[in-house]
Amino acid sequence: MRHILLVLFPLLILGCHQDTSTQALGTLERDRVTFSATAGEIIRELPVKEGEAVNQGQVLVRLDSRNQEAVLAHAVAEQSRAEAYLDKLSNGERPEDIAAGQARVARAKAQLVESQKNYKRKSELVAKKLISQSEKDSALAARDSAKAELDSANEEFGKLTAGARPEDIAQAKAQLQAAQADVALQSQKLEELTIVATRDGILDNLPYNLGERVPANAIVAVIQANRVPYARVYVPASYRLDFVPGKQVTVNVDGSADSYQGKVRWVASEASFTPYYALTEEERSRLMYLAEVDLEERAVSLPSGVPVKSYLRSAANE
Repeated sequence: MRHILLVLFPLLILGCHQDTSTQALGTLERDRVTFSATAGEIIRELPVKEGEAVNQGQVLVRLDSRNQEAVLAHAVAEQSRAEAYLDKLSNGERPEDIAAGQARVARAKAQLVESQKNYKRKSELVAKKLISQSEKDSALAARDSAKAELDSANEEFGKLTAGARPEDIAQAKAQLQAAQADVALQSQKLEELTIVATRDGILDNLPYNLGERVPANAIVAVIQANRVPYARVYVPASYRLDFVPGKQVTVNVDGSADSYQGKVRWVASEASFTPYYALTEEERSRLMYLAEVDLEERAVSLPSGVPVKSYLRSAANE
């Protein structure tokens, strides 16, 4: 009999320590949105103080923009140059250049006519044996040279009137597109030096002071984005089956005599270790499911970080 009691006694003790918690414990939270500096610049303006309400689009921090403005101006100049070069290729040569080329063609024609007549006269004089053969050969060379000059002038004039090659125009268009993309990029970088709120909320923290140089990618502002807080609670595994998104629950806030109604919006699919404040020392190693509960509108004035609890009922008890 004594041996039976020795065996059953530990089992009775274990049974007394089974999880009997019917509460989902947690805290009030608001989404924290952080804003980082895109460049290592000096803070020139902090128009909003910590703790003040901010609206979407409101300026939080202004960084020094002079360096980026110079970079943008250079990019705009490069775009203008690319546009001018493309216009030059598209419009063709100037009328003055075309007229000059046409004049060179006319002069070459006149020189060819004169050299042909000179060659004909020399040929007749050689036939009459009045001049030597060498003078005829010189006249022939002068005629051939005048003909080559005319061909060259015609080619130059054709090049002036034909316009730029399609390949050159395509290359100029590509250079213009690259310049435009660079201007857009530098403009965006300039805009990002003025950090604005992306959501409504409360300005929670300004890690740097006015006049400080912040490193690139450093967090320069933090806002609590939600107007109404939500409850982040840990649900024991024995109640997870009934604690699903859309479920209406009652949330009690420490220090408040009122209860608040909430709707479960999210429950983790994987269990996590229970936080130290949720269970007793013997129960801290047990797993729970993290969940978030949206509260009703009248909870707007509740501060973040306050402990909350929600009493649970399993599906088997309903």
